[in-house]
Amino acid sequence: MAEILEIRWHARGGQGAKTASLLLAQAAAMEGKYSQGFPEYGPERMGAPMRGFTRISESPITLHCAIYSPQIVVVLDDTLLTAVDIAAGTPDDGVILINTIKSADDVRKEMKLEGRKLYVIDATGIAIDEIGRPIPNSPMLGALIKITGILSIEAVINEIKRKFSHGFRAEVLEGNVRAITRAYEEVSEG
Repeated sequence: MAEILEIRWHARGGQGAKTASLLLAQAAAMEGKYSQGFPEYGPERMGAPMRGFTRISESPITLHCAIYSPQIVVVLDDTLLTAVDIAAGTPDDGVILINTIKSADDVRKEMKLEGRKLYVIDATGIAIDEIGRPIPNSPMLGALIKITGILSIEAVINEIKRKFSHGFRAEVLEGNVRAITRAYEEVSEG
């Protein structure tokens, strides 16, 4: 069976995990890869925990289910670290990316996390600075691209421009591009 990269997104409703998981899949498809992006949530309200999923492969993907053993976990809200087992199913060589102002060492201690590569970024701060709103999904995409190399940053930026050029004011679109680029440059490993 062909290798499939699986990414699980943890967030609260309204933080953009659904959009990010779909956008990443669409950017991968635009680069000629096979991909899936989809959310998992019920009738929860804005602010309730939710998950999103992205699969990327060089071969067709025949799975159509949630992701239980992701190679990569992306957490858009660090308050979920004590509410949800975000590392569940992640292998020892897996990657975890967390939006937080805490240091990677502090997060590792708080989670009692052993193994796995852990990266942190203040995506909410970047979003506020660059977009004017505390929606961390765009900066998290930039950080994810940097730490994994799964796609080029240009592919993600081009997909954002393609998808949102008619739905957002130019300054909002430009702010998202700046947020992606800045997070790409600022993400750190712990």
